[in-house]
Amino acid sequence: MEATLEAVTRQTFGKNETRRLRRDGRIPAIVYGGAAKKKNGNGTPISFDPKVLMRIINSESGINTIIGLTVDGGKSTQVLVKDYQLDPIGNHLLHVDFYRVAMDRVIRVSVPVTLKGEAVGVKQEGGLLDFVNREVEVECLPADIPEHLEVDVSELMIGQGVRLREVIEGVKWTPVSSPDALLVHVVAPKAEVEEEPEVVAEGEAGAEGEAAEPEVIKKGKAEQEESGEESSS
Repeated sequence: MEATLEAVTRQTFGKNETRRLRRDGRIPAIVYGGAAKKKNGNGTPISFDPKVLMRIINSESGINTIIGLTVDGGKSTQVLVKDYQLDPIGNHLLHVDFYRVAMDRVIRVSVPVTLKGEAVGVKQEGGLLDFVNREVEVECLPADIPEHLEVDVSELMIGQGVRLREVIEGVKWTPVSSPDALLVHVVAPKAEVEEEPEVVAEGEAGAEGEAAEPEVIKKGKAEQEESGEESSS
């Protein structure tokens, strides 16, 4: 997906300027890289309408969208979102870092993994789907950045999974993440072991009962012996 964004250069800075920008419906940003990179390495400060970028971030390609950025009405340059900050309460953009990309140079990006279908091991065998790696790192030309990596889990049974090497045939990118990386697998549910109460067999007495009964018998015999002695005497 390609998108466009218009911005203007910022000439003033500080908290007051940032508040003024946000009151005007704009936010501060920085553009790094490319021929316009400043000698001090701080990039070019700009401001823009955040609503446009939020639509891009929430699109299927997300932050991997190549954006045609126009600054002060000049020539459009291709950029990617390098980083962005969201307000934790209002969930709106606070600041964005862009970096310029050369369309003929390979770059490294993270691509989200999406799952397709319902696993047989879950539907028929009662297993659990374990989504191990939700994104992978790849290298490719900017125009070849995939929106996502789709993994079909329909045929997976308990004990089976999909590794990265199994879904890279015919793609235009090179995996940076290990090809052996496990993306998803189906695992057996954990058995719930319940402790059963100990059952004592009928007629089986406890240790104390066994010890008590002979004492009574012995005591009875002793009494009989004593009474016998008394009778004989």
